[in-house]
Amino acid sequence: MDRRRFLRQTGICTAALAIYPRLLADPYAPLPPPLLGRTIRVRGAVRTAGSGIAGVSVSDGLSTVRTAADGSYEMITTAGRSTVQISVPAGFRVPVNATGTARFYARIEPNAAGEATANFQLEALAASGDHHVVLMLGDIQTQDRREMRRFLEESVPDIIETRKALGDVDVLGIAVGDMMFDNLKLFPDYEQGVKQIGVPFFQVVGNHDLDSDAAVDEASSQTFEQHFGPRYYSFDRGAVHYVVLDDVFWYGTSYLGYLALDQLAWLQSDLAYVEAGCTVVVCTHIPAQGSLYLRRGNKTAPPTTSLMNREMLFRLLEPYRAHIVVGHMHESEHLTIGKLHEHCCGAICGAWWSGPICSDGTPNGYSIYEARGSDISWRAKSTGLPPEHQMRLYPPGADRSAPDEIVANVWDWDPTWRVVWYEDGQRQGAMSQRKGFDPLSVELHKGKDKPKHREWVEPNPTEHLFYARPATKAAKITIEATDRFGRVHTQELTTAKR
Repeated sequence: MDRRRFLRQTGICTAALAIYPRLLADPYAPLPPPLLGRTIRVRGAVRTAGSGIAGVSVSDGLSTVRTAADGSYEMITTAGRSTVQISVPAGFRVPVNATGTARFYARIEPNAAGEATANFQLEALAASGDHHVVLMLGDIQTQDRREMRRFLEESVPDIIETRKALGDVDVLGIAVGDMMFDNLKLFPDYEQGVKQIGVPFFQVVGNHDLDSDAAVDEASSQTFEQHFGPRYYSFDRGAVHYVVLDDVFWYGTSYLGYLALDQLAWLQSDLAYVEAGCTVVVCTHIPAQGSLYLRRGNKTAPPTTSLMNREMLFRLLEPYRAHIVVGHMHESEHLTIGKLHEHCCGAICGAWWSGPICSDGTPNGYSIYEARGSDISWRAKSTGLPPEHQMRLYPPGADRSAPDEIVANVWDWDPTWRVVWYEDGQRQGAMSQRKGFDPLSVELHKGKDKPKHREWVEPNPTEHLFYARPATKAAKITIEATDRFGRVHTQELTTAKR
């Protein structure tokens, strides 16, 4: 589908899409007033220190307008839209709720005449924000008090220490979905952790953050929205445009990865104000593509682990230096899809709080994204371990499929990395990158009785494993992994002579 045809179809279908879920729920029910065309005029302004801010994007989640020179705006919406939101511009602090979560939205409360007012007050940053950091938290996924306690007592202190180590740089946070494991009563506890971290946090809705008793997708995020506001939105930091999307489509009994057309129409209007060639970071929960299905030997991805209409998203992102950051899979992966870079973040909870690692061997933890101008770098941060911890080494025999080889799991690897090894100080060359199972994950997870907490967890095959066959007389092995940013990570393995 060419870009022009897609954009035309998006505009035509958006209005009909709002009606569609309701018709599926009850085709004979009368249409509620919002769908019969009741309009609301929203007026307001975006200001700082008594002056208006020009050029700020304001949206009702469907269309987008920009503030005038005096910071004022006006838009026509319908009673079906519950909030008006701004794309917080670069150079200004992100307003926060009392809980520490980002507040970039206002409730639409019309009077009897169908008029509403929504004003926004922003505070300028001391610096430009061109240099900033975003902490990406994948799948916290707490189901009960025990798991929430682990998040608050293990993860949050580690994140706080990372924040302190970053110094005076501007720091934000994004939780990339599944903060909960269906128990939405724990949202306030998550907010407690966010408040302790002390930086503005944005949230992505995940499949386990939904009201699972909802009959249609529109109703499935009500609890989420009560706590965190709109499901999709954008903001600017420095030279980077960030977009949060909801790609979890709930159809009453389960979900699939899908972006509804009203959301795509909004994204089209949002990106219309972003100059071609800019860096755009899109955060969703379900991967746009992912490759676990291929690693498992399947030809197609299940609709619950990839975005069914991803081509539409890709077309909208074509003009930009685009990154898509996701969670959902409880593993680490980097994929290049055309010009796009898809990042799958390892999970805060690892393999659902069953132990210290994800199913692919990635440690429980989060990711640190650092922007300098339009350039972005990233690194994985393991909970409770120093930032330098970027790989795990295994002696010969740890992987039963390769009994004579050492193994290195380099979880943040992508094809631009170089992984070489030294034997007793002598460089031996590149290690062999192969698909396999992390030995620790096999030890902890493989078998119907393992792990004790979450017995259904099993190891997943991964492609960020590296192998080499040392000499029988070797006493010390050194692995050197150089990432795409030129950072060199080294670790030593002492082997028993064979």
